Amino acid sequence: MSISPKLLCLAVALALAGCSKAPPPAEPATPPAAMEAPPPIAEPAAPAAETVTVAAPKLQATLRELWHGHIVHARDYALAMHAGKAGEAKAAADAVVANAKQISEAVGSFYGKAGGDQMMTLLAGHWGAVKGMTDARIKGDNAAADKAIKDLDANAGAIAKFLSGANPNLPEETVLGLMLAHGAHHVAQVKLIMSGDTAGEATEWTAMQGHMDMIADALAAAIAKQFPDKAS
Repeated sequence: MSISPKLLCLAVALALAGCSKAPPPAEPATPPAAMEAPPPIAEPAAPAAETVTVAAPKLQATLRELWHGHIVHARDYALAMHAGKAGEAKAAADAVVANAKQISEAVGSFYGKAGGDQMMTLLAGHWGAVKGMTDARIKGDNAAADKAIKDLDANAGAIAKFLSGANPNLPEETVLGLMLAHGAHHVAQVKLIMSGDTAGEATEWTAMQGHMDMIADALAAAIAKQFPDKAS
């Protein structure tokens, strides 16, 4: 069977076009760029953000602000003690106590005066241990610092027991884990401040603030679930 000249020319032209238009170097460069340009991870991010719903946004914001106040004033105390500024240290310590009263009042608004008073007692124990540990570090008294840290851990257990007993949505083990981690942040931060490690303390401070939000959010969510008509 013979092939017409026209068909033969067309076949040759297509073959040459296929060869000459094949610069593979440019092709490999395009796929990687195309894969990086639209990162597939950006897609799931939107649904994940939508999934997070806050049952009581006002309560959450209030608790975040109060718990942040606690660590801000405690940090101010450690910094003032390290700098040898007794007046500023006293003002910071007074601010920690005032803040503890505010947190206790917030708790009392849901669990009554007795619940608020109990929270205040527990927060006083928490601050007493943190302050004792800070003062011991200033003096270089490791034994006293170790005792204060043990008191801090024991207090974490007492807070976990109280909150889990008051709210069935707060498992004792979960709250204990949160409070122990919070205490560990205090211990690490004070150590870094006393050693003059400002960069390390800045990193610890960022982590500490994030963890404080975790505690506030867990409490807000549990309270909102227990008191859906009262929490907002």
